[in-house]
Amino acid sequence: MKKIESIYPNARIPYGTWGSSYFPAWQMSPLAEVNIGQFAGEAMSKIMSKRKVQMKNLDYLVTGSTIPWHWKFWTSPFVSSCAGFRLPGYHVEQACATGLKAILLAAAEVQSGSSDTVGVLTFDRTSDSPVGVFPERRSYERTIALSDVWDNFGFDPATGNAMLATAGLAARKYKIDKKEVDELTFYRYEQYFKSLESGFLNRVLVPLEVLNLQGKVMGVIDSDAGVRKITLDGLRAMRELDSCVTSGTQTHASDGMATLLVTNKDKAKELSSRPEIDIQIVGRAEVRTLPSLMPEAPVLTIKKLLNQTSLTLDDIAVVKNHNPFAVNDAIFAKEFKYDWHKMNNTGCPLVWGHPQGPTLTRVSMEAIEEAVDLGGGYVLIFGCAAGDVGIAAIYKVSEGGKK
Repeated sequence: MKKIESIYPNARIPYGTWGSSYFPAWQMSPLAEVNIGQFAGEAMSKIMSKRKVQMKNLDYLVTGSTIPWHWKFWTSPFVSSCAGFRLPGYHVEQACATGLKAILLAAAEVQSGSSDTVGVLTFDRTSDSPVGVFPERRSYERTIALSDVWDNFGFDPATGNAMLATAGLAARKYKIDKKEVDELTFYRYEQYFKSLESGFLNRVLVPLEVLNLQGKVMGVIDSDAGVRKITLDGLRAMRELDSCVTSGTQTHASDGMATLLVTNKDKAKELSSRPEIDIQIVGRAEVRTLPSLMPEAPVLTIKKLLNQTSLTLDDIAVVKNHNPFAVNDAIFAKEFKYDWHKMNNTGCPLVWGHPQGPTLTRVSMEAIEEAVDLGGGYVLIFGCAAGDVGIAAIYKVSEGGKK
């Protein structure tokens, strides 16, 4: 492994101080009926307790979500109260980049010396998303209602196009065909189910009770509800919605949360369940591509990041991404001449769903665990976000004296 200096040399992610809920699909769990901020705070406390981490070790909290929820005005201080502690902090929102952006911001807090141990807590509930009413005095209408999250999927105010259109346009630009996209999607499902059946995902996913306002159990979230076995013939038979994109080769809306800690070098050894494992953030990058070409934004971002770090894809042990469309993976593979069979080995958002806020947080946990199984190495995480934005980061996972 090449020796590359970290952009946050004193920041670490302590191994094992993380966990995620399962991501049940839209309207398929009790999460559709509760305050997601409150649930996330309670869930974080339960996960940290399970990981044998005392919440009193934290001195700051970065939360992230993309869909309005009741009491969002109070952001991190309210959510930390739901976890049973009074912490300062703030809320971040960057569409589907939120989960990774929150981790990077937490690392910056630690690196600056402002905080010793920062909790990252990301969450979203696409189910029953609220109606927003916005005064527009300059408009011919006094108010304009934004009905729910589906409106954002269907309309980019900067271009007028839907998210789906970005996949179609990018697929045509890179000459991606439906046959490859179908095969890629089928393979991604196989990867997910193999990891589920092997028990690998149990290292990240935590079954969680959902409580009502009175503290009574409404149900348990113990599966990525809505994920079904698919067949290649079934995918091939699906109607193209835009170029090679079908209902089967794109992700689905879901609900969930994911949390982890970022701390300093010394504290990491104290909090980690395996102190010999060192997890650093080597580099990060963001790029905004041309209008309605969202799936190509990660490619441009990765090129920038590799240039910054002097690394190549040959140096990367684990590649994992946020892929709302299978087209994203096909474009990445084509541009970098990379075998898409070698990435997303434990599953990905294309399969297990898309709650925006926590998506790249869960992706990061799974990728780090995969790197640990390999004995360490560089981990490339990337994804796209609304507004034709790409985000990417590289983690360095090392064990003991191994380089």
